[in-house]
Amino acid sequence: MYEGVLPGDASLGDDALRRAQRRRMWGFWAMALGSFMAILDIQIVASSINEIRAGLSASIDEIQWVQTSYLVAEVIAIPLSGYLSRMLSTRIYFVISAIGFTLASVACASSWSLGSMVVFRVLQGLLGGGMIPTAFATMFIMFPDQKSRAMPQVMTGMLTMSASSLGPSIGGYVTDALSWHWLFLLNLGPGIVCAWAVWSLVDIDKPQPQMFKRFDLWGLLFMSMFLGGLEYTLDDGPRNDWFSDDSVAICAVMASVGGVLFFWRAFSAAHPIVDLRSFRDRNFAVTSLVSTMLGMSMFTLLYLTPVFLGQVSGYNPLQIGEVMMVQGGTMFLSAPLVGRLQMKLDPRLVITIGLLLIAAGTFLNTGLTADWGYAQFVLPQMLRGAGFVCSFIPLTGLALGTLPASEVHNASGLFNVTRNLGGALGLAVINTLINHRTWLHWQQLAESTRLSRAPVREALGNMRELLQPSLGDASQAGSIGMLAQQVQLQAATMTYADMYQLLAWSVVASMPLLLLLQKPRGASPAPAGH
Repeated sequence: MYEGVLPGDASLGDDALRRAQRRRMWGFWAMALGSFMAILDIQIVASSINEIRAGLSASIDEIQWVQTSYLVAEVIAIPLSGYLSRMLSTRIYFVISAIGFTLASVACASSWSLGSMVVFRVLQGLLGGGMIPTAFATMFIMFPDQKSRAMPQVMTGMLTMSASSLGPSIGGYVTDALSWHWLFLLNLGPGIVCAWAVWSLVDIDKPQPQMFKRFDLWGLLFMSMFLGGLEYTLDDGPRNDWFSDDSVAICAVMASVGGVLFFWRAFSAAHPIVDLRSFRDRNFAVTSLVSTMLGMSMFTLLYLTPVFLGQVSGYNPLQIGEVMMVQGGTMFLSAPLVGRLQMKLDPRLVITIGLLLIAAGTFLNTGLTADWGYAQFVLPQMLRGAGFVCSFIPLTGLALGTLPASEVHNASGLFNVTRNLGGALGLAVINTLINHRTWLHWQQLAESTRLSRAPVREALGNMRELLQPSLGDASQAGSIGMLAQQVQLQAATMTYADMYQLLAWSVVASMPLLLLLQKPRGASPAPAGH
C-alpha cells in the first residue's frame, strides 16, 4: 500500500538516496505548515472577536458561532481524514484540503454577514481539520524508525503546540496593525505554497478506488450526529444554562443517539468509516486518555488566562497577545531540548517531567490577585510552555510509533480528536464552574461588605471624598458603585484562582495513567540516577 522512497532503500545510490531524503523532508515540512495553519485558525480569532462582531453587525451571542462552527466542522473532519486519505491517497487528499482551506479562508475575509461567515468557517474547519492528523500520520510513514523521526517529531510537536498558544497573539497583532480580514488572508500565501509543495514532493501511497464503492454513508451520518452534537453541546451549554436552551437539549439528544448508532456501526459494519481497532493497543488507548486530559488543561488554560487579563486586569488584545507569546516562545526554545531528552530517556519519564512542569506552572497562578499582569504571568507561562512540549511530543510517539503503517492514518485521526474533545469538555466544565463560583464568592464578599461594618463605612467615606470634586452630590452613589465594582473584581479573581487550582490537580490526576504505558521497544534505557 505505501510506496515511494523510504529510509534504507538499498536500490538507490548514495546521491539518489540523499536527493530522495531531501525531497521527502521538504514535502513533510509543507504538510507540517498546513497543519500549523489549520490549528492556528482555531485560536487566531479569539482576541479579535469583538472587531469581527462589529464588522458583521452581529450580537454577542451570535458571534460565538464564528468559533463554534469551525470547531464542530473540524471535530468531524479529523477522524474522517483516515478513510479519505487512504481512499484518495495522502497526496491528493492533502492537496484538496490545503487548496479548499485556502479558498475558504479568502471567503471568510470577504464575508458580508454572520451567516456567510459561518458557512465559510464550516468549510474551513472541514478542510483544515483533515490536514492535522494527515501530517502526523505521514511523519510515521515517511520516517518509520525512531532515529530518523526524531527531528520531524520535535518540530511537528512544536508547531502543533505553539499554534494554539500563538493564535491569540498573532490575531491581536494583525487586527491592531491591519484589520480582522487579514486574520484569514494570512493563509493565502502559505496555503498556495503548501499545496504546490505537497503535490510535487509527497508520493507515499496510491489511491484505493475500491474504497469509493464501500463508503459508509450511514457511518458518516452517525459520526456527524455524535461528534457535531457533542461539540455544540459542550461549547454552547455553559453560555445558555445547558438544557434549559432548546438547541442545546436537541444537540445533546442528537449526540446521545448518534453515539449509540456510531459505535454500533463501527463494530458491526464490514468497512466502517472509522476503524476503532487501534484502541486494542494498550499504549494507544492509554495515550489517547492522557491526550484527552491534557487537551482539557491546554485549551482551558489558553482560554482562562486571556479572559482573566481582559476582564480583571483590563488588558487590550495586543497586551494579552504579549502575555500569551511567552508560552509560545518557550515552546519553540524548549522543543530541541525535548527532542534530545526523548532520545536518551524513557519517553514515559519525559512525559512525567512535562506534566510536573504544567502542574507547577498552573499552581503558581492560584495565588493571583487583581493586580497581576505580564510580570507575574511570565514564569507560569514559561513552565507550562515547556511542559506541554515535554508531554505531547513523546506522547504522540508512544501512541502511533508502534502501530502498523496501515493503521497509522486512522489512528492519527482518533488520537487528534481525543485532544479536541478533551478541550471542549474542559471548557464546558470550567465555564459552568466559573458562573457558580463567581456567585458563591460574590455572596461571601457581600457578607463582609455590609454597611453596618465600621471598616466598610470608613472605606466608603474615603471614596466619597475622592469623588466629591468631580461628582458633587452624586459622590455617595458613586462611592457605593466603586465598592460594588471592587467586590465584583475580587470575586472574579478568586474564581479564576479556583479554576487554576482545579486544572493543576487535573494534570496531577493524569499522572498515574502513565504507569499503564508499556516501555516502547528499542527505547534507550534511562541513565543511572534518573
